[in-house]
Amino acid sequence: MSEQTEALAKKIDAQLAGSAQRAPALEGELAYTCEPAALLAVCRTLRDAAELKFEMLMDLAGVDHLVYGRDEWQTQSATRSGFSRGRVVRTDPPDVNAPGRFAVVYNLLSITHNQRVRLTVRCPDTAEPVVDSVAGVWASANWFEREAFDLFGILFRGHPDLRRLLTDYGFIGHPFRKDFPLIGNVEVQYDADKQRVVYQPVTIVPRVLVPKVIRHDSRYEPALRDPQAPR
Repeated sequence: MSEQTEALAKKIDAQLAGSAQRAPALEGELAYTCEPAALLAVCRTLRDAAELKFEMLMDLAGVDHLVYGRDEWQTQSATRSGFSRGRVVRTDPPDVNAPGRFAVVYNLLSITHNQRVRLTVRCPDTAEPVVDSVAGVWASANWFEREAFDLFGILFRGHPDLRRLLTDYGFIGHPFRKDFPLIGNVEVQYDADKQRVVYQPVTIVPRVLVPKVIRHDSRYEPALRDPQAPR
């Protein structure tokens, strides 16, 4: 960790007094986690403390950890050994009701000090994932939280207008959840007889495409190369 990042971490630790914990991060980045009950207090401290001044919420995103640590590419028909598949850490079926499945990530920017930090909070109840809205701390959270609600089904307590933002009227489900079908649940089309758009079961035929890589086999033997071809 760079000296600048370490200096910022010491300031945050001093201001938050244990209400947030350091989380693993890439070189040069700083990340913290906190409990849902402490979220608003942590956010206000990050925004208001003179040494921190994270005045801007750059982004807010939902996260679904349902298949975290399992196959890198998970499809219905591919094997775990074919097509140079990524490492397999867990092979047991994922638990859709596991506590802490959903999380919310906040990417903050201090314009005053030109510094960044990432904060993550887990939703304790997977059946009804809820965290406090930070729209009262950063106004930019309003539409970010609506997007996370629409795509992940995460509820934000105290949000002034929590409605779907990207999906169609009457849309069923949350399309960024890992257990949402890739072809969706329903499709829409215009019905000439009824003279309106109607919903119907999906008629798309599922087709799974698996990434492939060049393999080191007889096709690449030096004797088979075109001597005029560029190396």
